[in-house]
Amino acid sequence: MGIVSTAVACLIACLLGSIVAYYGGKVDTVLMRILDVFMGIPTLLLAIAIAASLGAGIRNLILALIISQVPGFTRVVRSAVFNIVDMEYIEAAKAYGCSPVFIIVRHILPNAVGTIIVQATMAVAAQILNTAALSYLGLGQQPPAPELGSMLSDAKEYMRYSVWGVLFPGLTIATIALSLNLVGDGLRDALDPRLKN
Repeated sequence: MGIVSTAVACLIACLLGSIVAYYGGKVDTVLMRILDVFMGIPTLLLAIAIAASLGAGIRNLILALIISQVPGFTRVVRSAVFNIVDMEYIEAAKAYGCSPVFIIVRHILPNAVGTIIVQATMAVAAQILNTAALSYLGLGQQPPAPELGSMLSDAKEYMRYSVWGVLFPGLTIATIALSLNLVGDGLRDALDPRLKN
């Protein structure tokens, strides 16, 4: 669920962020103010509100995670594209008569992919934590399908007598989130040209 929701949110954010940064002006102002409204709400709270209004289930959970993640991703893509739009090779492509779609797909997004990949790996870890939190509240995947958040929710009643039911799902969630964050840090170091000798 974390990978699928992050991939779809990343695709939507790449589309929105690149269009906003490329065209600028009123398009940038209007769209970013709309996304700022959504960013004013914490991601988990927005996901809880969406999942609660749509009802429990895996499809609704993924949709809630996607919607809650798009504003932050769009802002990251927009800032990465802003650094590239004013480069000389973009001006040369415009002067050559290339269409905006071709410039965005062929020249801008491939040069911003490092930032996007790093953000995506970090976001997968956050989405796994959000998924576990929503499942803990009963808004995620429904039993009998296994899910770490629902395992924690089921085991909380027996925590005084048997701590293992809470310890192992909790350690699994923490280990997955930590490992994905470490992968994101490693990718940032590997893909950032400023850190290379």
